[in-house]
Amino acid sequence: MKVNIPMVVTAADVVKRTLTGTIVTWNEQGNTSVGPTVFAKDSIEMKNVKLLLEHDKTRPIGKLADYEITDSGITARFVLAKTFSADDALEEAATGLRDGFSVGAQINEWTNNKGVMQITSATLDEVSLVTDPAIDSARVSEVAASENEAPKQDSDLATADSDKPTEGDQVSDTTAPAPAVEEAVEAAKVEAAAPKPAFYTTPRLEFTKAKYLENSIRAALGDDDARSYLRAADNTTDNAGFINTPQSTTLINGVANGDRGFIDALSRETLAASGMTFELPRINTAPTVALTNEEGAPSETDMGTAYISVDVKKFAGQQTVSVELIDRSSPAFFSELVRQMEFAYAKATDAYAVTRASATATASTAKAGATAANYLAFFANAAKNCYTGSLGFARNVVVSPDVWAEIMGLNDNGRPIYIASNPENAGGALSPRALRGNVAGLDLYVSRSLSGTGDGSIYVINPDALTFYESARLTLQTNVIASGQISVMYYGYAAVAPKLPGGYTSNDNA
Repeated sequence: MKVNIPMVVTAADVVKRTLTGTIVTWNEQGNTSVGPTVFAKDSIEMKNVKLLLEHDKTRPIGKLADYEITDSGITARFVLAKTFSADDALEEAATGLRDGFSVGAQINEWTNNKGVMQITSATLDEVSLVTDPAIDSARVSEVAASENEAPKQDSDLATADSDKPTEGDQVSDTTAPAPAVEEAVEAAKVEAAAPKPAFYTTPRLEFTKAKYLENSIRAALGDDDARSYLRAADNTTDNAGFINTPQSTTLINGVANGDRGFIDALSRETLAASGMTFELPRINTAPTVALTNEEGAPSETDMGTAYISVDVKKFAGQQTVSVELIDRSSPAFFSELVRQMEFAYAKATDAYAVTRASATATASTAKAGATAANYLAFFANAAKNCYTGSLGFARNVVVSPDVWAEIMGLNDNGRPIYIASNPENAGGALSPRALRGNVAGLDLYVSRSLSGTGDGSIYVINPDALTFYESARLTLQTNVIASGQISVMYYGYAAVAPKLPGGYTSNDNA
């Protein structure tokens, strides 16, 4: 099993053509290609690997030069090839456009800790330069050279030559430039230096790839005729077949993500390895102690227990694709396919958790909504219900996006109550940039599985009273011989245990 975890580039040297940064941090949770993941200290076996672009094995741009294993993680330095794609990667890292590291590792040993993969043994497979690091604020912290640097002296050139890879360390194709390109450069230099006549006839344009390359070079050296040629060649109406349509590798996705706001508000445990049901013992009747007179009989009440039966449910999705698509497309396709199925899995399991909770939740007698006073009364009443129903405290509140927006809009004569910039004596803290916050002393979560502002749009929860059990998520691939297709199934098992139904309260605005 392979896992990809993003980290951060901390330095980019465009002169020595190196990128440096932390590629793994021990014991820090990150969101990987298989979900929440933690690498234990010294859990990765290092080896000499290539540096790729976005985990695409067909796009190597460099290789590992050296690394250091510390108590906090692994810091590595990569030497980049002298290729156009490597040049672009250096520029993107230096300007913060693509400044993240993502490690690809083969997992040897791991455990599941409340839905988080705890990796204890892995082998480094590759490292990629990616657009999004694990922490959004972590960016390139140092750029050693800029475009405005002074021209290199002879001594500088000698130093730069000493930094070039030796034959044994070769990381790029150093094929000499094509003669046609060299001739075009020399011709452009001569013509750029010659004076222009006052009048001249515009030549008939020849739209070929060789001519386009030649005029691109001439235009870069200041040739106005070449610039006119490029403008004519770029006329997509007259020369539509000549103009390439570039395609970005950045995928736009506004329909799915991995948020599970309702499940995040519950307690979490790992599902047992076998069985489609399991039982939990619960005390129904507690023993008693009472004030007793001298020589009087003590109070005696037998403790009673019963078992809660919890059903295990399977959640699965399938995609069937042609073998040609797998064989002839970018390797990133399959990773993205599995990631999108993981998003769908997250949506389905979160909705199921809401269904299970709504069937057993206690309804609050206080009505929520519209005003700060109503919300405050509801939260107070719900907290009381949680304590009396479970003898535990409410710690979390889950709301729909509509309720989230309504709470953010609450104000006192125009002063925001929950999103004030100065939190002193505020009722809590919410932000339109995060699905987490605090309202009336409760940790707030936002779930897309809830909707509107009416009944069941808010849940106040003692997480010890409602537990979500989950197995590891798995993928299964099978070949359909008759059609040459490949079916991919993404699935897992989960259960929701209503341990103490009185420990979670929903709003009832009827």
